[in-house]
Amino acid sequence: MTDQTIQPNEGLSNFIHDLIDEDNSTGRFEKRVHTRFPPEPNGYLHIGHAKSIVLNFGLAEKYGGKCNLRFDDTNPTKEEQEYVDSIIEDVKWLGGDWDDRLFFASDYFDQLYAWAVQMIKDGNAFVDDLSADEMREYRGTLTEPGKESPFRTRSVEENLDLFERMKNGEFADGAKVLRAKVDMASPNINMRDPVMYRIRHATHHRTGDKWCIYPMYDWAHGQCDSIEGVTHSICTLEYADHRQLYDWYLDTLGIYHPQQIEFARLNMTYTVMSKRKLLKLVNDKHVRGWDDPRMPTVSGMRRRGYPAEAIRDFCGRIGVAKTPNMIDIGLLEYSVRQYLNLHAQRVMAVLRPIKIVLTNYPEGAVEEMSAVNNPEDPSMGSRIVPFSRELYIEADDFMENPPKNFYRLAPGREVRLRYAYFIKCDEVIKDEQGNVVELRCTYDPATRGGDSPDGRKVKATLHWVSAQHAVDAEVRLYNALFTKSNPEDTEGEDFLTNLNPNSLEVLSGIKVEPFVEEAKVGDRFQFERQGYFCVDKDTTPQKIVFNRTVSLKDTWAKVQDKA
Repeated sequence: MTDQTIQPNEGLSNFIHDLIDEDNSTGRFEKRVHTRFPPEPNGYLHIGHAKSIVLNFGLAEKYGGKCNLRFDDTNPTKEEQEYVDSIIEDVKWLGGDWDDRLFFASDYFDQLYAWAVQMIKDGNAFVDDLSADEMREYRGTLTEPGKESPFRTRSVEENLDLFERMKNGEFADGAKVLRAKVDMASPNINMRDPVMYRIRHATHHRTGDKWCIYPMYDWAHGQCDSIEGVTHSICTLEYADHRQLYDWYLDTLGIYHPQQIEFARLNMTYTVMSKRKLLKLVNDKHVRGWDDPRMPTVSGMRRRGYPAEAIRDFCGRIGVAKTPNMIDIGLLEYSVRQYLNLHAQRVMAVLRPIKIVLTNYPEGAVEEMSAVNNPEDPSMGSRIVPFSRELYIEADDFMENPPKNFYRLAPGREVRLRYAYFIKCDEVIKDEQGNVVELRCTYDPATRGGDSPDGRKVKATLHWVSAQHAVDAEVRLYNALFTKSNPEDTEGEDFLTNLNPNSLEVLSGIKVEPFVEEAKVGDRFQFERQGYFCVDKDTTPQKIVFNRTVSLKDTWAKVQDKA
């Protein structure tokens, strides 16, 4: 098994494992395990979907079974091929392998229609003329039973005729629906004669204009599972009350019956998971698109530099529960940080540069310093970093009048340059406004790559870049997209009131060592002492653009709600 395959987390059991183990012990489903991941192509996948992908494909892997990728494409007014393509890319990137089992609910529209006709013939479905508002009024409440539609007693022949005419496009959108005849007095509102088909005169991204009636999810869901031979249909908790209807449709039709199992969906701090709200962020241009690195979408996280392996690790860490909970986003970043610490190439980059001139270093001379590529993995070897008379260091690494606990560079103070020499600040050059623009320093040739031969010590080691060899780049620093840990807790206000106006900071003219000149989009680095960064797709031959993936340490504990 390669790193690109979703692997089951053997150390983390969950109640779904227990249910499957029980089924296998009794021989149910002939000890088969066949799951499916059923996204709607009406938006991009987010981290909550990633949890479902890891769960469904991981179950198939754990039990030697299969997992299908099946699109729930039953609402043409909200679905687009763009979403289909992005979902396929995301599932592949996360390691999902559906082999030749890429399906669409629209593959089964003919069969679903035939079963609907059977339901009518058996007296289990009828065509209703009530409007949506009237159906809501007739449905009743949680404490009061509903009322039967006056059209519920139509004859089989009339219902068959009307349903075929619905299919043929004779009626306007909303004029009629096909409903199941179940029980308007059921304590489960989902069982009160649910809608099976509605009229939509809209072009479908796969079937074109062949259909103008489309099945509801509850009607399509179980039957699609049945057609594909799914054994365990894994859903999130909001479908728990729909399981009774799932079972009723399958039992009423008398067809193969999978088992629906529900688990708690993923909720994460400082973000939203609603597709409707994510779409609003995109459409209102609060972000730069579905793959904006601030978005919780899989494509956004990939662009930001999150490795698929880290996302899978995170999903394994949070486990599978039956009750809703809120996961700290810091746990996701922990998984990202742990993976990148082991695998990311180290380089030196100066984000806010200030120039140093080594006055006693030979003009025009260049030395090659050996730098470790990753101290966690010696097999990654080392690289050559050029060193010259003029260098850049971080402006924050110098203070003209430092406080007691500041150990970096200051007038008269000596520090170590990583992989290079001890240097001492002798003179501070300022512009007309009094801003520090250059530091004049001297270096100690006897301290190359190590300590001083005379035993003197320094308290700080600084990263640096040779001015002569530096690569100019742009860095995008991403912060929390929202100011509150639960941005949907708005006390009646729009969730957008919690948007963080400082969620993106762009730095131009940063200086990076020349190792990155050949970097490709998606390459990840640790900028020493700065954090982990990824080459963005906006990179051109003229300019490298980096996204900060994650800081070196957890910073979420410092984020305060601004409610």
